[in-house]
Amino acid sequence: MRLLPTILLVLTLASCGESFDTDQQRLCRQAIPALNPPGTAISIERVGAGPRVNTLRLSYVAGPATGAARRRSIDCLFAGEGQSLQRGALIGIASDGQPMSDASFYLLRRFYLENRQEPPPDPGAARTDALPEVSPALAYGLQQGLSALPSAAIYALLACAYALIYGLTGRIILSFGEFAALGALAGVVGAALLVSFAASTPASGLAAAFLVASLVCALHGFAMGRFLLRPLAKARGQQVLIATIGLSIALSEYLRLAQGPDLRWLPPVFNEPWAVAQAGSFTVTVTPLGLAVAVAGFLVTLGLVLLIARSAYGRAWRAVSDDARTAALFGVDVRGVHDRALILACSASGMAGVIVTAVYGGMGFAGGFSLGLKALVGAILGGIGSPAGAALGGLCIALFEVLWSSTMPIEQRDIAVYAILAVVLILRPGGFFGDGALAKRHV
Repeated sequence: MRLLPTILLVLTLASCGESFDTDQQRLCRQAIPALNPPGTAISIERVGAGPRVNTLRLSYVAGPATGAARRRSIDCLFAGEGQSLQRGALIGIASDGQPMSDASFYLLRRFYLENRQEPPPDPGAARTDALPEVSPALAYGLQQGLSALPSAAIYALLACAYALIYGLTGRIILSFGEFAALGALAGVVGAALLVSFAASTPASGLAAAFLVASLVCALHGFAMGRFLLRPLAKARGQQVLIATIGLSIALSEYLRLAQGPDLRWLPPVFNEPWAVAQAGSFTVTVTPLGLAVAVAGFLVTLGLVLLIARSAYGRAWRAVSDDARTAALFGVDVRGVHDRALILACSASGMAGVIVTAVYGGMGFAGGFSLGLKALVGAILGGIGSPAGAALGGLCIALFEVLWSSTMPIEQRDIAVYAILAVVLILRPGGFFGDGALAKRHV
């Protein structure tokens, strides 16, 4: 088991040794104004590898207010520790080939680059003079909404996974959060394998992460259905709930042994902010990566909803959900419907884990527990027996988190989310998009 972290480290070192993500490039650009007189116009010409390992070189033109422009360069040395979270740490600077002294570099980093109250300007940032001007309130709300898109896609996928199984069995599977963590690790391995053994791009690496995570989680989900859920199919108590709680603990420990306690993360790609609007000095931005993975998550969720609503398998799913015995009499393969639903649900959970890793950097072996519980709240809120209602409930949870984070203390946000569950179960147990009262099935 300890061999897997070593393989991951070797693959990442092989694939990322001379590549620099957009955060590293931005940090290096922000150091340029401090190396030139005030008012100097700076134009970035070329970005490439420097003379040393883990060194980024930027060639730029510095045009002073008076006099001729000069061609200059800056070399930024990064820690480059493979998958370590300190890989992007800036540890040295050389201007025009002359290394900066340790004292000067410390002052530059401590009091200029790390100044959170007045962040240094980015000479390579996109111009904002052509952006539409909006009111401060609208700009703030728009920024919060754009930032919540990945979370909404994650919750919608996981909530839909809960509904696919509950609609058939009336049982809650409390291990989809751990399947998301499994998909996160599988996605990192898939991306590293593709980059190491073939010429690839960040887009193809991200596609490989989704594909590998989906396949790995589908395989584990099929095994869960065959060896855990099928023997308990006729159980009348809480055996399934207790068994899936045990499975969640086992999956979490399995991931800890496989990847170790350290976080496995994907280097940020396509995260250069796009400016979409501004209100005075405040600029509303969105990253291409966040937008792309959110759209992918919404499309997969929509595909699952349409699959249940309009396909032949969806008709079989609804028939088994209404009355499994009658559906079997009409020739519906009840076991096949259950198996395919479980595979679809686990694959969707794995994709949600990839979105977490791509947008937020990584997901630990124990990161799926809280994520799964919040998605379950969303599924119950929307109507856990209906995939469409559960997906809408997941979107509502993401919207609630955004509104709470922007107006209330963020450390109390999770408590408020779980309080919603209690309120919904008291006032409308079937969810807002389901039946108002409890029933054996909600479709």
